[in-house]
Amino acid sequence: MYGDSREDRGWERVMKFSIIVVCLNEGEKLHKTIDSILEQTEEDYEIIVKDGGSTDGSVERLVGGGGHADDFTQKCVDNGRIKIYREKDSGIYDAMNQAVKHASGEYIFFLNCGDYLYQKDVLSQVKRLMEKEEKKERHGRRPRIYYGNIWERMTGALVQSNPKMDDFGCYRNVPCHQACFYDRQLLVSREFDTNYLVRADYEHFLWCYYKAKAHTVYLPVTVASYEGGGFSETKENVRRSAREHRQIVGKYMPSGKVLKYRLLMLITFAPVRTYLSHNPLTAGIYQTGKRKVYEGYRRISGKKR
Repeated sequence: MYGDSREDRGWERVMKFSIIVVCLNEGEKLHKTIDSILEQTEEDYEIIVKDGGSTDGSVERLVGGGGHADDFTQKCVDNGRIKIYREKDSGIYDAMNQAVKHASGEYIFFLNCGDYLYQKDVLSQVKRLMEKEEKKERHGRRPRIYYGNIWERMTGALVQSNPKMDDFGCYRNVPCHQACFYDRQLLVSREFDTNYLVRADYEHFLWCYYKAKAHTVYLPVTVASYEGGGFSETKENVRRSAREHRQIVGKYMPSGKVLKYRLLMLITFAPVRTYLSHNPLTAGIYQTGKRKVYEGYRRISGKKR
């Protein structure tokens, strides 16, 4: 490990956010991702860098190896805001599990190398909305997952998350982890299941929703600029993703409900919609239409209350 623990550096209070960045030979992507965090106007966070054994010098550069670290980044390493751990892992979800053990923030957020916080005030927006939501609490406190939207750089489109999580949302449209802020206890109580190579974060979200009874709260914030085209989107892993999806929904939903949702996806031309959402020529139009549907649903739901 580079750097000392928070206790050794005088960070006595619990931070609002632990931002986890896992890496392995990510080069400049690592530094751009870290920079997008350090540029935040909100300072109530720590950064956990979990490296799986990089040999490209990218991690050494964070701590001044070769004289490349800028003064501010070096200061953040020295005072414990950035904590770097170098441990072997078996893959991205194992790395994320390892990183959680080093995190002490109230909420945990995972930002992959190559992904960035969308604007400099993302964390301040999220924190303000969290505090507003938590003032409503009257009868105990359920663990929460706060989630927002992402900007997808490959398609140049804003991807709107489902504003209300329900069974069909859990089947079809769970927000990606780059949009989610997890109550720390949800990740401490139960790790990502590394038997799932592509969809362990999806499986964990469903565990949080169905087993831990987490309260899911949509925030109207674009959280991350998502690079896309990564590990889970290779041709082989797209097929694996479909298999894992079937396994996971069968684990958390009754067979009758799964069959119902599969039929619904079929009659609503889900493969066509998926193609439209991934094509740079049509993604913007598709996502705009989806946002209008969600806005209409929100208005109707508000009237019902």
